[in-house]
Amino acid sequence: MTMNDLRQLRRACSALLILALAAGCGEDRDNNKKPVTQVAAKVNSHEITVHDVNNVLARTPNVALTAADRAKREILDRLIDQQLARQQAIHRNLDRSPGVQQALEAAKSEILARAYLDQVVAALPRPSAEDTKKYYADHPELFSQRRVFVLEEVSLAAQDGLARELRQRAATSRSLKEIADWLQSQDVKFVPNRGVRAAEQLPLELLPKLQNAKVGEILVIESGQNLQVIRVLAANPEPVDEATATPRIQQFLANRRASEAIANEMKQLKAGAKIQYTGEFAAIPAEAEANRAEAKARAQADVEAKRKAEAEAEARARKTTEARLAAEAKARLEAENKARAAAANPASLPQESIRKGVGALK
Repeated sequence: MTMNDLRQLRRACSALLILALAAGCGEDRDNNKKPVTQVAAKVNSHEITVHDVNNVLARTPNVALTAADRAKREILDRLIDQQLARQQAIHRNLDRSPGVQQALEAAKSEILARAYLDQVVAALPRPSAEDTKKYYADHPELFSQRRVFVLEEVSLAAQDGLARELRQRAATSRSLKEIADWLQSQDVKFVPNRGVRAAEQLPLELLPKLQNAKVGEILVIESGQNLQVIRVLAANPEPVDEATATPRIQQFLANRRASEAIANEMKQLKAGAKIQYTGEFAAIPAEAEANRAEAKARAQADVEAKRKAEAEAEARARKTTEARLAAEAKARLEAENKARAAAANPASLPQESIRKGVGALK
């Protein structure tokens, strides 16, 4: 059998092979009976049950109740086609070929792993009403103060000193085209883009910066090894009330909780397992450790840079405040000196002031 024949067989029988994993192809040579249940169709000696159809239907997304009957008939037709192809595969001993055996084992491993992780996720509590309300209140930029932005941007790879130069140009440029022209003159490759982005379509770390930006303002955003230069063309308010947001928030929190639980579970399983890389993969642990060290160093550098920037900003603010207070104190001192001098020498007062003062005494 050629590789092309094998690929065609996999495409024709993949769904059926997964359904047959519990029993295995070989068992059906001797026993093709299913548990007694409602039969939907018979294909030679094999029975396809209503349970088989409903099982596929349950895994088919977005099927309306009004279209369920039609969907079931279409599923049954596909299962009949799969069963016919499966029977021919077994008749030709394809179930014994190394390629099919390997595909069956891979599919079985994937299904078992998914079943275990599904069990881990099923044990998690659902997000509470308090969790949902708190998330809504903590993220006004996504809901009560949600905006839809019209943005134009250029994306490029970070280079030494490039972000600083771009910020300087962003402060004086009247359009993003001026910056794009400058990047071209420097032979810096970039990707331009323009479009409408709702708040929920933007990275959470970027959203607060856009929320505070003025229309027409140009921002320079650093994200790892990438740079974005973004100009806000419009920011139109389109808030979402809590009732509308609640199911979305619950789904988001559930998905996030599931991802975190799976990551923690796999971390614990790896910690308790003996994993040994061999051959060409023997260097993987060292590379992973080096990558972790590099990521940790980058994160530490980012923290230090942020801390330094905050300290510099605080020092500038303190210096500005001290200068203002000193100017105010100097002005008060000068006013007090003038008042004392005027009190000690009335002749130094302007004549108009003297006349007003005398008039007030009459």
